[in-house]
Amino acid sequence: MDHSLVKRFRQEVGDRLAHQRRLDQASGLPPMTSEDERQFARALIAQVLEEFARGEIGVGRTPPSAEEEEALAAGIHAALFGVGRLQPLLDDAEVENIDINGCDRVFVGYADGQELMHEPVADSDEELVELIQILAAYSGLSSRPFDTANPQLDLRLPDGSRLSAVMDVTVRPAVSIRRARLGKVFLSDLVGNGTLTPELGRLLSAAVAARKNIMIAGSTNAGKTTLLRALANEITPTERLITVERALELGLDQFPELHPNVVAFEQRLPNSEGQGEITMAELVRRSLRMNPSRVIVGEVLGDEIVTMLNAMTQGNDGSLSTIHANSSMEVFNRIATYALQAAERLPIEATHMLIAGAIDFVVFIEKRNDYAQGGTLRRYVSSVREVTGCDGRVLSSEVFQPSASGIAVPHAPISCIDELAAHGYTLGGWS
Repeated sequence: MDHSLVKRFRQEVGDRLAHQRRLDQASGLPPMTSEDERQFARALIAQVLEEFARGEIGVGRTPPSAEEEEALAAGIHAALFGVGRLQPLLDDAEVENIDINGCDRVFVGYADGQELMHEPVADSDEELVELIQILAAYSGLSSRPFDTANPQLDLRLPDGSRLSAVMDVTVRPAVSIRRARLGKVFLSDLVGNGTLTPELGRLLSAAVAARKNIMIAGSTNAGKTTLLRALANEITPTERLITVERALELGLDQFPELHPNVVAFEQRLPNSEGQGEITMAELVRRSLRMNPSRVIVGEVLGDEIVTMLNAMTQGNDGSLSTIHANSSMEVFNRIATYALQAAERLPIEATHMLIAGAIDFVVFIEKRNDYAQGGTLRRYVSSVREVTGCDGRVLSSEVFQPSASGIAVPHAPISCIDELAAHGYTLGGWS
C-alpha cells in the first residue's frame, strides 16, 4: 500500500467531514452519531477514490485495482478512526505485544512466543507522536495531553489494548502496546488453555462466590488483568461493581449481559496548571460512597493501597486487584512498601495487620517463553497463598504450589474450606 496516498486521502476526507459538520451546525441539525459519522466517512472515501481513479485514467496512468482500492479504503478509514498503520497489527489475533522505539523500529510479539521486526508504522517520529496525540485526545474519559510538558501517557485503545508512550525522556518516542486478546474471558477458558488446572479453577470460582478478597500478583505481561477479568466474570449479574483504574482497561462495563450495573472510575491527571487531579486513592474512597457490592482496583502501584485495604476491611468483601511482584510471598512486602509512601505513613507492623485483615488469597501467575528452545509462550498460575493471620508479620500458607510443570497443584489444607465448600468446592487432596 502507498502510505503517502493514504495520508493524502485521509486529509481530504477529514476536510470534507469537517466541512459537513460545519454545514450541519449552521443548519441547526443535530451532530452525527459516531456510527453515522463512520458511515458518512466511508461514502466520502469511496468518492475520493473514484475521483482519484478518474484522474489517473485522464492522464493515461493505470488506476488502482479493486484489491488496491479496497486496501486504500481500509487504510484511510483506519487513519481516520483507528490507529493508522498500527491497525493491521491490532486486527491480527495472534499479536500479543507491539514495541515501537521510533517510527521505523517496530518489534512484534506473537502468541506462540516469536518476536519479529515489523515494517515502519509512520514516516517520521513526528508523525508517530501526532498519531499518539490523536489517540490520547479521544480515548478514555477525558483528553490526555502528550507533549513536551506531558511526556508520559497511558491509555486504553478502542479494542481494549493498553498503550504506554513516552517522549523527550528517550532519544526517540517509544510506545508499547499490550493487546487485549481475551476480552470476554472466563475461568473455563483459562482452564482450557492451560493457565489453570480444573481444580484450581473450581477453587477460584468458589472463592469469588464466597466473597473472598483476592490479590493477583505477577510480573509485567504475565496475564494478571486477564485473570482478573475471568474472576470478575464469576460475579453474579445482580451485583453492583465499581472499578478503579489509572487508565480504563478492564472493560467490565462493555458486557452488560454479564455485568449490567458497573461504574468505571479513571484517574484524572492534573491540567497544565497542575490543577484538577483526582488520584487513585481519592477514587477508591469515592467508590465506597457509590453503594458498591464489590470494589475492583485494576492495578495497585502506589499509596492507594492503604485506602483499598481499609475498604476491604469495612464490609466490602469480595474485592479483586492486581499487583506487580516476583512471588506470592513477596506480595506482602510490596504492599508494605507502597503503604510507607501513603499519607498515613503506616509502620510495617500496622501494615501487616491491615493486610491480614483485608486479603484472603494471593494468586501468583507466571509467564515463560520457551520459543527459542522449540517450545512456546506459556502463562500459568504457579502459586496460591491463603492469608491465615498476623504475628508481627503476615502469616500465610501456600495451599497450591508449583508442580513439576510449574502449574499450581494442591499442597496444604485450606483454613476456610467450609466456606468454599458451601459454594461447591471440595479439595481433591494434597501433594
